[in-house]
Amino acid sequence: MPLPRTSNTISPPVMEARRWLDGVVFSDDKPLINVSQAAPVGAPPQALRQHIADTALNVTEAHLYGPVLGLPELRAEVASQWSSAYGGEIAADHVAITSGCNQAFCATLSAIANEGDEIILPTPWYFNHKMWLDMMGLTAVALQTDSQLLPSAAAAAALITERTRAIVLVTPNNPGGVEYPAELVQQMFELARQHGLKLIVDETYRDFDARVGAPHALFADPNWTDTLIQLYSFSKAYRLTGHRVGAMVADRDLLVGVEKFLDTVAICPNQLGQHAALWGMRNLSQWLAGERAEILDRRAAIEENMPMLEALGWRVMGVGAYFAYLEHPFDMPSDLLAQALVRDHHVLCLPGTMFMPDGDAAGKQQLRIAFANVNRTGIKALFERLAQARY
Repeated sequence: MPLPRTSNTISPPVMEARRWLDGVVFSDDKPLINVSQAAPVGAPPQALRQHIADTALNVTEAHLYGPVLGLPELRAEVASQWSSAYGGEIAADHVAITSGCNQAFCATLSAIANEGDEIILPTPWYFNHKMWLDMMGLTAVALQTDSQLLPSAAAAAALITERTRAIVLVTPNNPGGVEYPAELVQQMFELARQHGLKLIVDETYRDFDARVGAPHALFADPNWTDTLIQLYSFSKAYRLTGHRVGAMVADRDLLVGVEKFLDTVAICPNQLGQHAALWGMRNLSQWLAGERAEILDRRAAIEENMPMLEALGWRVMGVGAYFAYLEHPFDMPSDLLAQALVRDHHVLCLPGTMFMPDGDAAGKQQLRIAFANVNRTGIKALFERLAQARY
């Protein structure tokens, strides 16, 4: 009897890493530094929490099924703000609201691909993307990146076959942190259009991009709908991880298929979360600017502290958004190193092996540091502990 689809992929990496904490005793003078997960652990700002409470108490519809593709007001707000931010024309019916950005990715692939098709993913890849492809019976085609973790359109072109359906980009990147140059994104867009493919651009971390202005010009193309699918998450911007609210922007016809998927798995996105996201978009721009400034300062702290590790043979491969992606100098493979760092130095991070194809030697030399919940002081302590590591 064939094994079920879920047996075709790995166990959830973050949950696996948490099990490494079992039996390890931490102390007040050396507490755990947890840089394993890229999600804010703080609550939303007080005003947003109050809005959620008021909505729960006073808006009956917030407790009922809503439209499968999301609240019309939220779809319209995304379309309006994105049109302004990217200098393009996006209508409300180009937007679907989803139960988190992961669901947006799953819905997209369900709407564009069949079993046996191929999807091009730059490595290191976001492990949940790979996991969904595995469970759908799709082939993840690894697109190797350069020493700065940037893919190239020429390398992607060499991987395209008659079974290829899409190229996936995550920018700012998870796990690498790098911000893909607008020229690179444009080249990938033109390559996808040339071959009749979809370009899926996951911009979960767009609010923490260090660049000013639109990070790419794809929406300025009047025919963007023939190629581009953009994904987004409200979780990181407004600390709404538990409310599961994401979005996708795509061709209207594609959303017909997306609606079928969403209706089957969730019926509608979380209603309270959608009201929270809408209120946040309309009222929290100044607060979000402060959040962005804090993340950028933590990025600067990573760069300022790197010399102490570089002197010991470490190398920063990418830094940005919530992430620093490091190459370590030890003979120990990163999956074992990550566990040793928990035991010996009370640092929990994820190994590069979780973001690479099986057997890829590069992943054994890499670690991902997610610093969304570690301030400047914590970053300095983190680097001091890593500098003490000897394996």
